[in-house]
Parts: sequence; C-alpha cells; structure tokens
Amino acid sequence: MVRVRNKTYRGTTAVLFVLFLITALISMRWGAVNISTPEILSAFRKWTASSNDMTLNESIFWDIRLPRAILCLVVGGALAVGGVLMQALFRNPIVEPGLIGTSSGAAFGAAVYFVLGGMLKFNTGEWTLPLAAFLGGVLSTSMAFGFSRSRTTGKSSVVALLLTGIAVNALFLSGVGFMTYTARDPQARSITYWSMGTLSGSNWHGVIIIGATTLLCILIALRYGKHLNALMLGEDEARFLGVNIKRLKLSVLFINVAMIAIATAFVGIISFVGLVVPHLLRILNGSDNRSLIRNSALLGGILLSLADLLARLVMPPSELPIGILTATVGVPVFLILLKRKNYLF
Repeated sequence: MVRVRNKTYRGTTAVLFVLFLITALISMRWGAVNISTPEILSAFRKWTASSNDMTLNESIFWDIRLPRAILCLVVGGALAVGGVLMQALFRNPIVEPGLIGTSSGAAFGAAVYFVLGGMLKFNTGEWTLPLAAFLGGVLSTSMAFGFSRSRTTGKSSVVALLLTGIAVNALFLSGVGFMTYTARDPQARSITYWSMGTLSGSNWHGVIIIGATTLLCILIALRYGKHLNALMLGEDEARFLGVNIKRLKLSVLFINVAMIAIATAFVGIISFVGLVVPHLLRILNGSDNRSLIRNSALLGGILLSLADLLARLVMPPSELPIGILTATVGVPVFLILLKRKNYLF
C-alpha cells in the first residue's frame, strides 16, 4: 500500500512538473505582444553572447515577459505552500497564508508609503514600496504572535493565534481604509490597484529575491512535512511521537511570514491561491503534507500563471489586477470543494 501511494505521489508530481514547464512557456509567449519561439531562442542566444543588439520583441521578452513569467510561478508556489503550512498548523482546512495578519500588514505598509512616503522622506529607490510592505507584514505578524502569548505560560496556543490573527487583520485593513480615505485621487488609485494584486512591475531584482527566499523556505518546509503529519493527530499525540511543538510552530510561522510578506511586498495581495490549491491536491492524493508541500509549489505556480495570462489577454493592451481573477475563479471553485466535502448544506 505504501509503495502504491508513493508511486501515485511521484506520478502526480511528474505530471504537475510537465504542466509547470508548459505553462511557463505559454506565459512567456502570449500577452499584449505575442513573441514567437524563434525570437525567444534568439534572445537567449544574444544574452549568452552578451550582445546588446536585441530587437524590440526580444527586449520585451527578456526585460518584461521572462521575469514576469518566472515571478508568477514563484509567487504562486509561495502562496500555495504557505496555505499548506498554515492549514496544517491550525488543523483547519479554511485557513489561508495571510490569516495571521501578514497580507493586511503588507497592504497597510504599502498604503502608508503611497500617502505619507513623500512627507516622511522614505525613499530607497525601486525598493521603497517592497520594503514598506515587508515591514508592515512583519509588524502585523509580530503583533498577532505577541498578543496571542499567554501571560502565565508565555506560550501561544493555536486557537489564540487564530483569533488574534483575525483581530489584527481587521485592524490593519481598517488602517488601509483610513489611508485610502485620506489620500488624494492618484494615491487612492495606487493603493487600490496594489491591494488587488499586480505583476506589472516584475523585474529581475524581484525574481532573485522572491525566488531565493521561496526556494529556501520550501526546502526547509519539506523537512517539517512528517512533523506536520503528526501534528494533524493533535498536539498531545505529536508530543508523544517526539515532535517539539513549540519549535515546529515557530518554524512554520517564520517560513510562512518570510514567503508571504516578501511575495506580497512585490506583487500586492493575491487571494485564494493558498486556500484552493491545498484542497485540490488533497482530492487528488490525500493529506500527506510531505507531498502537499512539493506539489503545491508546482500547482500554485501553474494556476497563478494561467490567471496572469488571462489578466493580460482579457483587455489588451491594458490588464486586469490579478487579484480580481483569482478571487472570481477561486470563490466558486472553493464553494464547489466545500460542497463536495459536505461542509455546506
């Protein structure tokens, strides 16, 4: 039985990996400007030869389309893996990565930058917005974790962290609303557009930072897959099996914050990827977190790339905020999944 299940997991991973590569190629080719395969190959040849005579389409591919395609895959993987980790930690299938305030805090940091950045003279060039959003995400998550700690034991229970995260989310979202209300029209538009998620500002700096962080966090998360499986049985059972619950909670929270805060800082808030992807994979292969983490990284990248491709093709040459599409598609899919699992009556 174990061998059969392992073969099934490997087969699913292989299929998802092939779809991952196909989706990447499609995302690189199509958009407001369609780029042919010969132009793509020519761009790679000229880059390896350090040539500066790229055509317009080749430059569009290398400087805009390629980093955007890679960033879609990486961010989608980060959101999906974050969903797996948080659902396992809270032992709750309707938890998403930003539940403990990470995404709302990042949105608040971005809103503060848009409205008060000039007054505070907070400017670090192209890194200013990502840095402000990252600091906001770290601040909100730290507040959720700090307020959930018990005065007597100094520990944070899962239930307390869940409830505190909901409160912190509400607090920072109200802060975003206040910043939007007091902002001038261009600033309010920037806050709204960023809060709906966008990959239009993709560049190689973001690819390197998000890619390195996400890859490292996923590799670390894979080491905790077996421990998360034990935690699904309950904290007492996990302790009996030799799991250090405190270390596991801190490690999982740190991994989630690192991935989600950094990804959100560059692309804004993108919902439902981290909520839907783990459910889809559980239907395919069950609830083994070791395979869920690996396969979520692939399926999350696939789904976000397809959503980004649709966002670019619906209203060319302009594009829809990707958060609108993920929510529009994610809500009915999630409701169907809940119906199948008899969570809705």
